Amino acid sequence: MTTPTPLPYGTPDTPRIAVRGEARLEVDPEIAHLGITVNARGTDRRNTLEDLTRRNNQVLDLLKSYGDTVEKLETGNFTITPQLTDKGRHERIRAYHGTVHLTATLADFTTLGELATRLAEHDLTRIDGPWWALRPDSPAHREARRQAVHEAVQRAREYAEALGAELTAVVELADTGAENTGLPGYPPAAPGGMMRTAGYGGAPAPTPALDLEPQRQTVYAHVNARFTMTRPVL
Repeated sequence: MTTPTPLPYGTPDTPRIAVRGEARLEVDPEIAHLGITVNARGTDRRNTLEDLTRRNNQVLDLLKSYGDTVEKLETGNFTITPQLTDKGRHERIRAYHGTVHLTATLADFTTLGELATRLAEHDLTRIDGPWWALRPDSPAHREARRQAVHEAVQRAREYAEALGAELTAVVELADTGAENTGLPGYPPAAPGGMMRTAGYGGAPAPTPALDLEPQRQTVYAHVNARFTMTRPVL
């Protein structure tokens, strides 16, 4: 003889309460990402590759000169694209366009503005960002989940008390997701535009440092919970 499956909504003697717990925190970011795109153009493929390699190495040397300030440095896509003439019977290559994409991750925001402007001084170099974010193991995620569970318990207790009953047990706790608005792959929470400067003779002026204010991050947590309670007094 099989045992009947308990009903999800409980019984008159052991009613169940289903509630949703939510939490929303605003915290300071822990890291910032800069997107760097190095470009080169020319009518000769080899010369274009050499220019791209030289500019890429200059950017890498600058980033590495900041030591542990740059926590992570990653190279993304590399492309070299022939550009064809718009008119004519025969397709002819009129130029080559090469790009290298890099991403730098920093936790020391005191040098972020200086680094961004120094990178922007490089020819045909585009800077995007910063994208502020929390680390995947940030304590803020844990605190949001804790507060969401606490709210679920408090909400269920209030429903039970309204019926003259008390909570007796938790029978289910389902995590419906805890997410940060600024997770990788780096949605534009606070995007910067292209930054590029050029010098025209004479001694170079000191590089100005941008004053970049970190954008606070919003962390959400949601849980669904079911509890049993004593028989209500109706």
